[in-house]
Amino acid sequence: MLGLNNKDLRLFIIVICLTVFAPFILNPFPETSELAQFNAGYPDLMQRFIIFGIFAIGFNILFGLTGYLSFGHAAFLGVGSYAAIWMMKLLTLNVIPAILMSIVFAGLFAVVVGYISLRRSGIYFSILTLAFAQMSYALAYSVLTPITGGETGLQIKATDTPLLSNLAEGEIGRANLFGLDMRSSFELELGNWLFTFNAGYYIAVVFMLIAFYLSIRLFRSPFGMMLRAVKSNQQRMNYTGLNSKPYTLAAFVISGMYAGLAGGLMVAMDTQVGPERMFWTASGEVVLMSILGGAGTLIGPVLGAGMIKYMENIISKINDNILHKWFEFMPDGIEDFLVTIIHPFIGKGWHLTLGLLFMAVIIFLPGGLVELGQRIGRLFRRGGSKDTAAQSTPAE
Repeated sequence: MLGLNNKDLRLFIIVICLTVFAPFILNPFPETSELAQFNAGYPDLMQRFIIFGIFAIGFNILFGLTGYLSFGHAAFLGVGSYAAIWMMKLLTLNVIPAILMSIVFAGLFAVVVGYISLRRSGIYFSILTLAFAQMSYALAYSVLTPITGGETGLQIKATDTPLLSNLAEGEIGRANLFGLDMRSSFELELGNWLFTFNAGYYIAVVFMLIAFYLSIRLFRSPFGMMLRAVKSNQQRMNYTGLNSKPYTLAAFVISGMYAGLAGGLMVAMDTQVGPERMFWTASGEVVLMSILGGAGTLIGPVLGAGMIKYMENIISKINDNILHKWFEFMPDGIEDFLVTIIHPFIGKGWHLTLGLLFMAVIIFLPGGLVELGQRIGRLFRRGGSKDTAAQSTPAE
């Protein structure tokens, strides 16, 4: 079905279910509960899960399949964002043309960067991509200020009059899909639970599912097999007479187009762009996402993106006052001691928690969160098989 084998089809259906029912899955605690702050089912964060999941899927096509580690992928995210915002400022506030242009411009920029960077491999390739990203950031920050808005960035203003949008004088336009506002939401209250269904989120989900489906087809295609051959032993591949350059460049461009799509969706959800999207830390973040989730796997980068964005938005909001509420049932001395111990790992210190988690994954789970899931699955299957064997053994 859909050109997928049974295993991939099951995975695709699972991803569909997780994304469609995310408002329920990410809000496990009632609003009146002390644990409600761990709920992640609000539109802004759910959109980030999806958008950065797309970004990580695209990066994984390059890094996971070919082994080429790019430290400059945020440049394509930024180029896609700028292309989208200019399309909305000049032509139409409909998000479809903006997203398409973000993919096209990011792809064209990836052709240039990839053609030059792929002349080298290993750490030299990584440094070249990092250099391109930092140059792009510097250009966006200062040199190309009329185009990029410099430090303050770009956003939709009352003076913008898109060609195909009928706006009243002085009206600030809003991103929409054929009239449907991206910020439109419907709230469902069930007892003490509140679930929010946002239009922008589900539009992003459609693009994410298409991107995920295409990545599955790419992974299972002969092209994907050639990329694995590059990662396995590129020198031996060249000795057989196969030129690996076109394959690696194609993978680089496809990966850049995924990043452009993510940048376009970021603008569709929040119509403002700044040069910080192209900074080297953004490129490093997608590397962490891919490795944390499981580089070279289909679902791993999505899980890694969700984990990092959850920690960034949830763990970072926990402060000492919240900790004191959690441990108020304990004697004062023990309560203060626990708060003092946990304090460095929450709030602004969430990066420390992420760093420790990343170290633990690298040391104990080289395959990332996907490997953790596989290990747990094997434990359950092993337990089930033992039970079956015990039942089939005749009683003496």
